[in-house]
Amino acid sequence: MTESSVAQTQSVSSVTTGVLVILTAKANVTREQVMAVMPTEVRQTVQLYVGGKIREWFSRADGRGGVFLLDTKDVAEAHAIMESLPLAKQNLIDHEYIAIGPLLPLRLLLASPERPQ
Repeated sequence: MTESSVAQTQSVSSVTTGVLVILTAKANVTREQVMAVMPTEVRQTVQLYVGGKIREWFSRADGRGGVFLLDTKDVAEAHAIMESLPLAKQNLIDHEYIAIGPLLPLRLLLASPERPQ
């Protein structure tokens, strides 16, 4: 890679376009505990979706939680959003936060090909 393509790649790598949040029910939490909170959790989650903070959400195939794609600028903002929800307030779930951004190798396709010397 040339110096300019490395610099471009490094500057793009700091761009966060959202945060992926993986929710997992804590091991000692029963289904009944979770279901008691779900009506309020769902209402507040839908409000976040309508407000543009949640782009997408999915159920985990193992039935132990969900996956949210948040439209936030960083993990701190995502953390504040998720911790405001009832399941988090009652300490029933764990969260894993992953900042996401553009697929960096695609940037290399846009660079001018180097000429052989």
